Amino acid sequence: MRIAQIAPLAESVPPKLYGGTERVVAWLIDELVRLGHDVTLFASGDSRTRGELHAAWPRALRLGKPRADPSAALTALLEAMARRAGEFDVIHAHIDWLHLPLLSRLDVPFLTTLHGRLDLHGLPDLVRDFPAAPFVSISDSQRLPLRGARWLGTVYHGLPADMFRPSDEPGSYLAFLGRLTADKGPEQAIRIARAAAMPLQIAAKIPRADSGYFRERLQPEIDGKQVRLVGEVDDAGKQGFLAGAAALLFPIDWPEPFGLVMIEAMACGTPVIAYRSGSVPEVIDDGVTGFVVESEEQAVCAIKRLRELDRRKVRERFEQRFSSARMAEDYVRHYQSVAAAKA
Repeated sequence: MRIAQIAPLAESVPPKLYGGTERVVAWLIDELVRLGHDVTLFASGDSRTRGELHAAWPRALRLGKPRADPSAALTALLEAMARRAGEFDVIHAHIDWLHLPLLSRLDVPFLTTLHGRLDLHGLPDLVRDFPAAPFVSISDSQRLPLRGARWLGTVYHGLPADMFRPSDEPGSYLAFLGRLTADKGPEQAIRIARAAAMPLQIAAKIPRADSGYFRERLQPEIDGKQVRLVGEVDDAGKQGFLAGAAALLFPIDWPEPFGLVMIEAMACGTPVIAYRSGSVPEVIDDGVTGFVVESEEQAVCAIKRLRELDRRKVRERFEQRFSSARMAEDYVRHYQSVAAAKA
């Protein structure tokens, strides 16, 4: 098939550091090309892909200098997409809602993967304006606020099976990986680690908008001994960070649409201890790849039960459920369905 992938412009594909959506798009394209499909990526010019790159904007917006007007960049992306829309059997958009008026009027086969939370004011009204637009969710729980959308199905994220090497060693510390925002649960992770008398290593970026939260609530707790901040890590850094951990702590306080870090940990053979919220019960096989808990006390108890888990089975379940090869095959079935319906 001739497939177009439309990526956000905030980060390159794949991202230099943080950027879950762009990372998933990169893995998906690699697998689609491996399957023999002709793939074109519409993204920033500093992206790298095994498909054809159509650079809609010179550099990704977050790291680009001088800083560009995001509205101008997205306008250029939509124009590039519109000019070439007729070249493809299907267009796969990852840019939330921006493309819906355009692609609906161009009458081309397309589908949209929504990567964020959907329990936001105004979205049900927006969905009613595009009743024929097909969507794919990244977890069943993600779609619950928008039952009126035309859902084709759920495709769980996947990453390359050879990206991380699993470790059978039990690990010597607890890990926290993600943005240092309140809804990600870094304060809870610190309290859990202290209650369990285990060291905690935090690999995370500090968003500008949450720098005050970091200074006031987190920095006083980071002593460099029991609680260490190692900073933002790239994919190479994640290998040692996650593989060396006894468990990943994921004490989220929001309806997480998927939680890519959970399967990154599983790929390293590292179990996950996570709060029952959003996609967590769908991603974690409780008692096999980790523990689903509902409080800090339950999380501490789960840490004491980590020896019950077999890290080799954690890795095996990752390979069964969350490889990028499986993700690409699932999407191809939806591409074929959308293209056939339009034809």
